Amino acid sequence: MAGEIFRDAWGIPHLRAGGVHELARLQGRVTALDRAWQLEVERHRAQGTSASFLGPEALPWDRLARRARLADTARRCFTALERQDPETADWVRAYVDGVNEGLEAVRAGEHGGLAPEFTRVGLSPGRWEPWTPLGLWLATHILFAGFPAKLWRAHVAEHLGPDAVGLFAADGPGTSGSNGWLVSGDRTVTGRAVIAGDPHRFIEDPGVYQQIHLSCPEFDVVGLAVPGVPGIAHFGHTGTVAWAITNAMADYQDLYRERLRRTGAGVEALGPDGTWRRAARHTESVEVAGQEPVTVEVIETDRGPVVIGGPEGLEDGGTAAAAPPVALALRYPPRVTADLGFSALLPLLRARRVEDVDRAADRWAEPVNVLQAADTEGGTLHRVAGRVPLRAEANGRGPVPAWEPGHEWRGWHEPPRAGLADGVAVMANQRGPSAPLGVEFAPPHRADRITALLAGRRQWSADGMPAIHMDTHLASAAPLLDLLAALPGDTGGDGGDGAPLSAPATALRDRLLRWNRRMDADSADAAAFAAVRGALVRRLAAEPVFAPLATPPAYPEVYLPWLAPVPRIGHALEHLLAADDLFGIDRPAAARAALEEVAARPPAGTWGDTHRLVPWRALPPAQPVDEPGLSGDHDCVLCTSPVPGLTDLAARGPAARYVWDLARREDSRWVVPFGASGTPGSPHHRDQQPLWLAGDLVPVVTDWAQLHKESDV
Repeated sequence: MAGEIFRDAWGIPHLRAGGVHELARLQGRVTALDRAWQLEVERHRAQGTSASFLGPEALPWDRLARRARLADTARRCFTALERQDPETADWVRAYVDGVNEGLEAVRAGEHGGLAPEFTRVGLSPGRWEPWTPLGLWLATHILFAGFPAKLWRAHVAEHLGPDAVGLFAADGPGTSGSNGWLVSGDRTVTGRAVIAGDPHRFIEDPGVYQQIHLSCPEFDVVGLAVPGVPGIAHFGHTGTVAWAITNAMADYQDLYRERLRRTGAGVEALGPDGTWRRAARHTESVEVAGQEPVTVEVIETDRGPVVIGGPEGLEDGGTAAAAPPVALALRYPPRVTADLGFSALLPLLRARRVEDVDRAADRWAEPVNVLQAADTEGGTLHRVAGRVPLRAEANGRGPVPAWEPGHEWRGWHEPPRAGLADGVAVMANQRGPSAPLGVEFAPPHRADRITALLAGRRQWSADGMPAIHMDTHLASAAPLLDLLAALPGDTGGDGGDGAPLSAPATALRDRLLRWNRRMDADSADAAAFAAVRGALVRRLAAEPVFAPLATPPAYPEVYLPWLAPVPRIGHALEHLLAADDLFGIDRPAAARAALEEVAARPPAGTWGDTHRLVPWRALPPAQPVDEPGLSGDHDCVLCTSPVPGLTDLAARGPAARYVWDLARREDSRWVVPFGASGTPGSPHHRDQQPLWLAGDLVPVVTDWAQLHKESDV
């Protein structure tokens, strides 16, 4: 049977082939046809060569990719895959063959030809290697566990003391999260389970997820694929079993402070046994468009690659003369094990019951996720999947000394499992089954809200799930509103350390206390609340006690989002307002000043006027794009994340939404922020955005008779 490409009304590819490997080739081909520019950008990012056409702005990432040895690790993992699981290795090769076929077809002018971005930068798609999908997976997730947060915690502990670290513990600026919930059959109108949710990531154009349908004699699966990676890893429905994941917020990467010295033979590192040992060392040249090439020194100790500093410390003199030079090595599981978990991908596609998904999850490596699954026989699954090392508690808090014993990895945690409560399981990055594996988790607000909404109705159907996706109630507003409620108005009360509120500020305060706490795009009250919140965050960040946090060590630029105090204070505002004492800061006075500031210059419009989508694009659009206003906020179920105190714009949000119905797969739904095509000007480049904004979803079509046949391949 020749491979066949079908499309539905939304341009979503539905692929049918006579065998597993032919289907993988077809998946690679159609991904290249639809997403050639995206694949080229991600291939270069995995190699650390993106600055060669994107210019100096991409150099910080390329430095990290080179120093962390991402491409080398991907090669190692593929070599191990060939040895340990040749079937999966051949399957990956088939996908890569399809990508190369598709790229050649696009170069030849098929399927609309090359995306305009190629012409703008003078680039032609390069050839993929068998290890490239593993490189993309690794590059996508190397910062997923947020190891730079350990730099922040160390920074806070140094200047404010170790007890202050917990004040800032929250789902921070660089963390990806998700909502996910499973409703068992005894809580649905059909008697079969429903799984729903939405992964929260940086919104990218083209999108980070690809809706796809894969069919061959062995399986027939719909789901959300990662462009450039074969199969359907995160969110899938085989007809008899469905699964979905959320970020477990596990801590599985460590930073080691290294003592390095140069010798005539190279570089040596001091080990925990007091012995100096040779570190691997070489240099690489990074091409930068419009500039001279940049030389990067790559050093790897027994702990891992040195990603910050070196024998002489930080590049721009960030080490004090009396202190040892700064050098930090990153230890991450696939560098240690040569395993990225790709052996789980084919078993997931072949799964028929939750037991099959469970066995596949045992092969999962990273990122570490909470997995939910259900099947048509009533089986359910709620567990953690992935590899987390056993080591000292100090390793999770911050960088640890490589030269001291006691910080080595001693094996792997047994992935925790959990059940359902009253027929429901909810995971939204809060402390759940993965609590023993992590340090910082998301506040419980999203999980609590989803649980409460599900409790409001005894019987659910797939049609009811989008209302949960779109819920905008902001529980984390309570501490600030409580603080405002305690301020004296303009007609009475003793302000304590200050005068009562002015009449405009009193009116604004009373208006906010009447507000329904929903961050709706058309709400002027939500805009006013966000303005007061932002003003308060800026005032707290300007307090002298926090001044040292504003000058982080001279770490590479790629880590700075984790070290910026304003976003950290903004996302941790709830903790900071609820603390018994905040270094003597007069929080009521700061809230009063923030309220007066906004009352004097109130926002002119609604929340959606300033809370607008700002998707990441490798290149700025050739023509300005009027991005839409959004409902939601960081702690809403509709998690569209501003950075309080810095910007109302949202770079993060639901990168997809899905509803998997185990009663009838054709009653399932899905949607992405843009569309199936990554090519500007395509009718399917942005055609799903109106639905995504409104909370509507696209039908999952599985009847081949309802699809348009595009080609035989």
